[in-house]
Amino acid sequence: MEKEFQNAGLFYQLLVESNAEKSLQWIQTQAEKIRQSDNPIPLFLAFSQASRYFKKELSLASDELIGELHSHYANLEVSYWNQLQIARTFLVLQLPFEKKKWFETINQLFETGDLYEQQALFAALPVLPFQEDLIPRAIDGLRTNISLVFDAIALNNPFPATYFPEANWNQMVLKAIFMQRPLYRIQNLEKRRNLALADIARDFAHERWAAGREVMPELWRLVIPFMNESFLKDLEKVLDTKDELQMNAAILAIQESDYSPAKKLLVKYPDIEQRITKTKISWESIGSEFQRTRV
Repeated sequence: MEKEFQNAGLFYQLLVESNAEKSLQWIQTQAEKIRQSDNPIPLFLAFSQASRYFKKELSLASDELIGELHSHYANLEVSYWNQLQIARTFLVLQLPFEKKKWFETINQLFETGDLYEQQALFAALPVLPFQEDLIPRAIDGLRTNISLVFDAIALNNPFPATYFPEANWNQMVLKAIFMQRPLYRIQNLEKRRNLALADIARDFAHERWAAGREVMPELWRLVIPFMNESFLKDLEKVLDTKDELQMNAAILAIQESDYSPAKKLLVKYPDIEQRITKTKISWESIGSEFQRTRV
C-alpha cells in the first residue's frame, strides 16, 4: 500500500501548476493533520472545505507530469478532472491504509458526500487502495441518474473495464446509452464488447424506433464484431434515414466488420465511404457531433 501514499505527491504537483500559494499551504497543512490523526475528522473537514480553496476548473498539467502519472496508473485521464477533484484525491490519499478503518472512513465519505464530493471519489477509484474491494461501491454508484456522478464512474475511468464482471459492464454501457452519454469516452469499450451487449443494444434500438425516437449512432459500434444478417438489416434501416450522422455510423460499422455480405452494401454508398475517408470520420467524431447537436 506504500505505492499509493508515495504517489499522492503527484497529485500535489498537479495542484502546484494551477493554484495560488495560499491554497497550496492550506492543503499541505490539512494533509499533515490527516496523516497524524487517529480519527477521520480532519479528512472529513478538509474534504468539505476544499471547495473554498480550489476551483471547479480543469487543471493544467505538463506532459512530463501526465506521463509520470500514467507510469503509475495506466490510462488515468486526469485531464478531465478539475482542481477541486485533484485536491480531494490528494487529501484522501493521506489516509493511512489500515483496511478496516480506511473503509469505515471512505464509506462515510461516499454516503454523506454531496454530488461534487461523490464525483471526486468515484473518479479517483483507479488510484485508491483495495481496488477489488471497491467494485461493489462502484457498481452501486451506477444506480444514479445524475450524469455528474454516473460520468465519474463510466467515462474516462479505467476502473470499470478493469474490474467489472460482464453483466455489470453491460448494464453500465446500456445505461450510458439510455442517458445518452458519449460512448467514445468509455475506456476499453471495444475490448469489452460482447454478444450479449450487442443484442441488448439492438433491442434498445428497436424500442426507440417503435417509439418514433432517434437512436444514438455510437450504439452500432457495439455490434461490429458480431455482425450478422439481423444486425445488417438494422444498419440498412439506419441508412434509409438519410440522416448524415446516422449514415456515417452505419457505414463505419460496416467498414470495420468482417461480415462479407455487409461489404456488398458499401457499393451503394460510395459518397459516404469517400466522406468518411476524406474527413477522417471516427466513432469519437460521430459521438462528439451527436452530443453537440442532439443532446
